[in-house]
Amino acid sequence: MAYERQVQQHLDTLDVQLNKLYLLIKKGNQSEALKFMEDGPLKEAYEELQSIIKLSSTNHSMSFADGDILL
Repeated sequence: MAYERQVQQHLDTLDVQLNKLYLLIKKGNQSEALKFMEDGPLKEAYEELQSIIKLSSTNHSMSFADGDILL
């Protein structure tokens, strides 16, 4: 249950950042939008979500290797 909540929180954060990117592009601030994607909050939000997903898949792989079944 905690995993799903964390993923949802990070998805919500990513959604907010994507909306900010949309607004930058809509206003014609392409150089600022590129920086926002490459080095800014959008990149951070994506990396945080990706990290949680990787950790979860690693934990499931380890549990299955040990013979435990996680439901």
